[in-house]
Amino acid sequence: EWTGMSFQEKQLGSEAIVIFALAIVLVFLVLAAQYESWSLPIAVLLVVPLALLGTVAALMVREFDNNIYTQIGIVLIIGLASKNAILIVELAAEQREKGIAIFDAAVEASRLRFRAILMTAFSSILGFMPLMVASGAGAASRQAIGTAVVGGMIAAVGMSLIFTPVFYAIMQGMAERLSKGSR
Repeated sequence: EWTGMSFQEKQLGSEAIVIFALAIVLVFLVLAAQYESWSLPIAVLLVVPLALLGTVAALMVREFDNNIYTQIGIVLIIGLASKNAILIVELAAEQREKGIAIFDAAVEASRLRFRAILMTAFSSILGFMPLMVASGAGAASRQAIGTAVVGGMIAAVGMSLIFTPVFYAIMQGMAERLSKGSR
């Protein structure tokens, strides 16, 4: 028989998937409106699953379970990983509008945004470190959020710097081929 917290988690278990899906859809819609494009938001969102791998790895290393606090951290990682990718994609799109080749625009954007991404990532990671090593009353909840965010941010930084230019080049190339084909 399910009782207490186990009963509540069992009742709300499927709602976490809905919350994650809504968070990703919200990010996609906001970015689609901002860029007036469907391909650029997809290039941004393709980095999110890679960042979530860091969260999963950190939770496995610390032998934490997937609870409500971890899920809050995951929603936060969706936004933080998207932010890193947005920095690169936005500048790459500007470079592309100036007539620079897709691949060159992506590489240049990644190079120019490298410092900004590292600065924001280190500040986020260092800001969540106290949660990760918290002690005392309520420490388990703080440790869960801290571990999820720190692990996800470490992965997001590495993955966004490597894969976002690739995702941008692929999605922009597809969008341009489709737009030429429909003319």
